[in-house]
Amino acid sequence: MTSTAETLQLQRKAERQRIVDYEPEFELDVGELDRLAAWSRDEATAADVDRALRVDERDAQDLAALVSPVGLRRLDEVAATAHVLTVRRFGRTMHLFAPLYLSNECVSECTYCGFQVWNRDIVRRTLEPAEVAAETRYLRHHGFRHVLLVAGEHPKHVSSAYVGECIRACADEVPNVSIEVQAWDEGTYRGFVEAGCDGVVLYQESYDPRVYPDYHLKGNKRFFGWRLGAPERAAGAGVRRVGVGTLIGLNPDWRWEVLALAAHTRFLMRRYWRVDLTVALPRLEPAAGFDVPPSVLNDTEFTLALCALRLALPDAGIVLSTRESPRMRDGLARLGVTHMSAGSRTEPGGYTAPGEAEEQFEISDARSPAEVVAVLRSSAYDAVWKDSSPVFRRRSPSQDRI
Repeated sequence: MTSTAETLQLQRKAERQRIVDYEPEFELDVGELDRLAAWSRDEATAADVDRALRVDERDAQDLAALVSPVGLRRLDEVAATAHVLTVRRFGRTMHLFAPLYLSNECVSECTYCGFQVWNRDIVRRTLEPAEVAAETRYLRHHGFRHVLLVAGEHPKHVSSAYVGECIRACADEVPNVSIEVQAWDEGTYRGFVEAGCDGVVLYQESYDPRVYPDYHLKGNKRFFGWRLGAPERAAGAGVRRVGVGTLIGLNPDWRWEVLALAAHTRFLMRRYWRVDLTVALPRLEPAAGFDVPPSVLNDTEFTLALCALRLALPDAGIVLSTRESPRMRDGLARLGVTHMSAGSRTEPGGYTAPGEAEEQFEISDARSPAEVVAVLRSSAYDAVWKDSSPVFRRRSPSQDRI
């Protein structure tokens, strides 16, 4: 007769095997991405950039031309075209949100992250749902109606039940709740939707399966396919907003990552056409216990990459966090960015009890939400604090697939 402990062990092994064997529907064409990235670096011509700027619908080759060295020399033209397209599609608006860190407990070993399991230099903390509600009320007082719940990966401290409780606590205070936590299965995401979650953010970190294992050494996050398929599972569960991205600084070839991100986003847009997609290119920042990360994408190249993504993905939102400096954020707000965080803290309890836990990374824009809004208004942009109400969220997940 099998004991309870043995049964649980067998269930864990079966769950782990399911994660190991998982294959996403999206097929990453590594060979084609290699070809495009090499062509972009070495062969793209002024005529290729001319075409990419002229056409109304841009393909992967056009994106590769725009991010080429030739495209970089014509950044002013690329940026001006991106500005016109953004205003045409989104108006002069900027969606504002705030991250709310639930826990910095983590069992994963991601070599670049301050929360990783072997980092003994940080104070760990996990908020109670009541503390989450208090943090949310603080953010609501400062204008926010969209809160992004963020946490490390820990089966005990950040279980699916815990995340659901935190979603409910937050949804009682604000109408828009998103999560940026570990990758879950579709059934778990469906439970989060029922609890009040309408957005899932999950960055692949690196789309290159040859690079990814070098930085993800322990925990479920090391399984590339499981993470790559998480946006599909979230969309299939009825999540209204899905955010994808790549962490710039892991793969030395940033063009490869931008091209892969665009390919993934296009797939999700076709497959889950009713889901709002956003993309992001966060750059590595110093984290507690770790050296300053290498710079593989300077400010000029970063601007080009975001403007090129706007032209290649005209209907996708583009997110910019407080990782970037005020100067960069103020400039990019006029070129293609549609969503921004503001007044961010990257540690659990950072709004109501700052200093009691370690932050995930250093922020570069420490301005208050009011200061960010004032700058937007000075450029004739309107801050958007809320873009939906819970009454409009309910729908069958099957409606989102084609």
